[in-house]
Amino acid sequence: MNPNRLSLQKVVEAIQGANSGVICIPENATPDSIAAATALYLGLNQLGKNVSLASSSKVSSNLVAADKFQPSIATSGDNLVVSFPYTDGSADRVDYFIQGDEFNIVVTPGANHPKLDPEQVKFGYSGGSVDFIVTIDTPNPRALGSLFAKNQDQFKGKKLINIDRHVTNSFYGTVNIVSRSISSTSELVLMVLTALKAAIDRDIATNLYTGVVAATNNFTAPTANAETFEHVAQLLKAGAQKPGVNTQTPQQKPQRMTIPGRIGNIEKQASPTIEDVEYEDDDFEEGGNGGIQDDQDDEGEKEWLKPKIFRKPSDLL
Repeated sequence: MNPNRLSLQKVVEAIQGANSGVICIPENATPDSIAAATALYLGLNQLGKNVSLASSSKVSSNLVAADKFQPSIATSGDNLVVSFPYTDGSADRVDYFIQGDEFNIVVTPGANHPKLDPEQVKFGYSGGSVDFIVTIDTPNPRALGSLFAKNQDQFKGKKLINIDRHVTNSFYGTVNIVSRSISSTSELVLMVLTALKAAIDRDIATNLYTGVVAATNNFTAPTANAETFEHVAQLLKAGAQKPGVNTQTPQQKPQRMTIPGRIGNIEKQASPTIEDVEYEDDDFEEGGNGGIQDDQDDEGEKEWLKPKIFRKPSDLL
């Protein structure tokens, strides 16, 4: 059963009445989960919402905005955050000093640890308010891993929008968009974005299309139905790019073939013309190596063994 108009309207009201929120995916999320979350992120940004993406585990994906995931429940604010890889003891001390008009942060590496690589330093902002939290493809909050375990207080009192298709979903959200029969969570996000009147641009469409393909095993899963293809058609019309499709026709290699009686080895293309036929010079030399010697005295020679002479049209004029 797909989400009804009332459920979608509640999502619209929850998001339209808020300014900022966080979109969360479960630990070790599926490609469908990542696709749905990133597409929703792009759509809400398009609508002017201050949203962020959160995951307790590292996300590896080529989808647009997949590099925006962070391991915390926070939105962009006024606080500048400087981040860099850290292992126990790799940073011994962090100091700062002001020189002229510049504020400098000094990170002293720990003993027997390499100095910090500037290319690994990231910058961002935090400290913004969190008005709503969206969970994607998450049957219960514990499936979020450390995102929920370490931030349970931040989930209290927030508008919690639960978008999922698991049969085990416990309907824990303030608003629940749950369908146990739909073929992908990406399709549920497409319904939400459509209800919000967000423009489905090429990036959003491509992300969602990729999610549907992954969830349905390239449309071979039993859950793929007529409605699935209706959603896919909508995404393709919006400019979705099919992943991994090579539109170039590979060039066929010439195939060598031998005519019975060894008149000659012919290099033949897929659609040969008479100009495409190549001959070896000794194929027509009487008594030459590899040629056929015409013995007119041998009247018993079978007709099909006699040499056949090919001429180009220009030779016949």
